[in-house]
Amino acid sequence: MRRRTFLKGAAAFAASGLARPALAQDWRASTMRFVPQANLSSVDPIWTTATVTNNHGYYVYDTLFALDMNLVSQPQMAESYETLDAGRRWRFKLRDGLKFHDGAAVRSADCIASILRWSQRDSFGQLVAKEVEAWQAIDDKTFEVRLKRPFPLLLDALGKPDTPAFIMPERHALTDANKQITEVIGSGPYRFVPGEFNSGSRAVYEKFEGYVPRQEPPSRGAGGKNAYFKRVEWHIMPDPATAAAALQRGEIDWWERPPVDLQQLLAKNGDIKREVTDPSGRLAIMRLNHLHPPFNNIKVREAVRMAVIQEDYMRASQGEDPATWTLCRSLWPKGTAYYTGEQEDLMPQSTARAAEVLKASGYAGEKCVIINPTDFPDIGPLGQVSADLLRKAGLTVDLRDSDWGTVIQRRGSRESVEKGGWSIFHTTGPAIGWGNPAMSLLVRGQGTRGWFGWWDNPRAEALAEEWLFAQDDASRAKAAGTLGRLALQEVATVPLGQFNITTAYRKSLTGMLQGSAPYPWGLKRV
Repeated sequence: MRRRTFLKGAAAFAASGLARPALAQDWRASTMRFVPQANLSSVDPIWTTATVTNNHGYYVYDTLFALDMNLVSQPQMAESYETLDAGRRWRFKLRDGLKFHDGAAVRSADCIASILRWSQRDSFGQLVAKEVEAWQAIDDKTFEVRLKRPFPLLLDALGKPDTPAFIMPERHALTDANKQITEVIGSGPYRFVPGEFNSGSRAVYEKFEGYVPRQEPPSRGAGGKNAYFKRVEWHIMPDPATAAAALQRGEIDWWERPPVDLQQLLAKNGDIKREVTDPSGRLAIMRLNHLHPPFNNIKVREAVRMAVIQEDYMRASQGEDPATWTLCRSLWPKGTAYYTGEQEDLMPQSTARAAEVLKASGYAGEKCVIINPTDFPDIGPLGQVSADLLRKAGLTVDLRDSDWGTVIQRRGSRESVEKGGWSIFHTTGPAIGWGNPAMSLLVRGQGTRGWFGWWDNPRAEALAEEWLFAQDDASRAKAAGTLGRLALQEVATVPLGQFNITTAYRKSLTGMLQGSAPYPWGLKRV
């Protein structure tokens, strides 16, 4: 990982466009300035699983249910619910006062259309959709779903923490799920300001005065979402040293993901607090494209899996201190219910063994294109390590550097590499969000209906369903264990290690919540 100097950041700060404290203090009374992990290149949190877009979604949209810190799904937009017909029918009633940012009331039809669109893209949503006979609006505030059989985790599905079923106006939710929406109208605590949005530079959110928060204390994505700032500005700063300079000078309030090489610099500033707000951590992964050579050949994929040396990835992206990261040779992250230990037999971390397997695989030297972001310190080094390791194992590697927004757009292509496609991309995700077969994209074998990479395995889908409808915990654990190992055997995804993120913010900012997203509600300046 390339190290940056503070002086470089200070120079870039001079041209950043942020007002200096001596010249402008007025913004502090009502505005919170935030530096997100990456550029917001898509504003549709259903179309993409990009974490930065998911975080944007929490500002402007709300959900029917949401998980609290005890991982219990709590009513959010829903006022009440009941189960009927021995669990084959669920009826939901909306809270009073729910309005979209354009002033229209939130209706049952909006909720149904939003859930239907979400269930086309989301792995948990697809499991729900398979069991649904019909969604029906009883009136504008009451609707129900009729199921083919009882679905025990329906509330967990509707309240999942990452890529949840954000509720949109019906006219937006009727958009093809494979096409991005471009107009952002939600019913959450903040409204998106399109006239001030400049991808690569800034996104702006203003408090929605028509939002009626719940009365319960906030807990992760659940409870009262009180917006105390009238305005929140996201400032995109691809150079970390620039962000460090701005945070130290008090020109920004919160930097979501400072890289490891600047953490000690920030720790020396008495006005800055550093905190791990997501104790479950994140899993780094490599995703392979199964549709085209060379990774439509399982033997070539096995060679890649064997070549991975997790220490190299973690040191490159998270630094030398092993207190901030750990090995995780499992697609069930450590700390989740189904992690059962390391699988050294599948991941021996041996370039020599990988080279032997590759030689016997029939690999004909096909180009392996790695699409890699240079503006994302947690992810960019992963691609650099992969390029080095896979070349040593004998693959022909073409490392294509770009920004994260370009990676997000390109990974949706199913074309060959000669036509603008890809072979490998890397990303990270919250351990808690990849902790079971319903929520995790990493182990699902849905083919072209699934996540980028498009692993196709009917047995994996059968195991996910077996887990979902298991009659006891032992049967559920057995199905999950079998599925996790199958996905690693066939190299649906390659785990690269697990780590914690230390966020940094000015001590004048209070009300910081724990969870897997940088929630804006509850935050105040003292």
